[in-house]
Amino acid sequence: MRRGDYRWPKRPVALSEAQEQAREAFMLAWHEVLPRRYAFVERFNHGYVAGLGVEPGTRTLEIGGGIGGHLPFEDLAKQDYHVLEFRPEFCKRLEALLPAERVHCGNIEERQPFPDASFDRVVAIHVLEHLRDLPRAIAEIARLLRPGGIFDVVLPTEGGFAYEVARKISAENLFRRRFGIDYTPIIRNEHVNTFDEVRSLLGDDFTIEESRYYPGLLPGPELNVCAGFRLRRT
Repeated sequence: MRRGDYRWPKRPVALSEAQEQAREAFMLAWHEVLPRRYAFVERFNHGYVAGLGVEPGTRTLEIGGGIGGHLPFEDLAKQDYHVLEFRPEFCKRLEALLPAERVHCGNIEERQPFPDASFDRVVAIHVLEHLRDLPRAIAEIARLLRPGGIFDVVLPTEGGFAYEVARKISAENLFRRRFGIDYTPIIRNEHVNTFDEVRSLLGDDFTIEESRYYPGLLPGPELNVCAGFRLRRT
């Protein structure tokens, strides 16, 4: 698929076996380190979405749930909350936090075993920038949402100046110290979509109801590191 100057699916340069192993080890380490060392960013990542609120009885699907970092921020008592996660080892961690029938191991870029319009709300926190077939993933999210359903999203401002600087002093610094190899091919293999690419595609199926940038001193992606959106399925 091509939209303007953007093309999908993305085909980043393949990693070596050693790079693959380092990437997978780092994914777990980063999920564990981020809430402790960069709690101020995590409060935005998760607090923004949770603070938007949901109606009692909402059926929610979080995609890319990781090891459950978002769950403490949600009011699970008022929702039928499900999580879709790609990595089987992360799914096992999630099953310690949620009933097993609410943890689904799968890839949102593929059709999932839910009927159309199964959910009132979908949550994606720092996920869409990783998806190589992003148009297919967004189409599947739109299928799973009921008409008028909510899509709550947080994205890094990938491609912007502030995010590039922040990454170098945080994730890149940690990766180099822990594994002693270049982080550049790792992040290029992982963050395959820029902020502008993701935002462009979201406009096809969703309208923006609310947005916020972090730290928010000035509007727009260039001088912020993250952005949150509440979108409505059109």
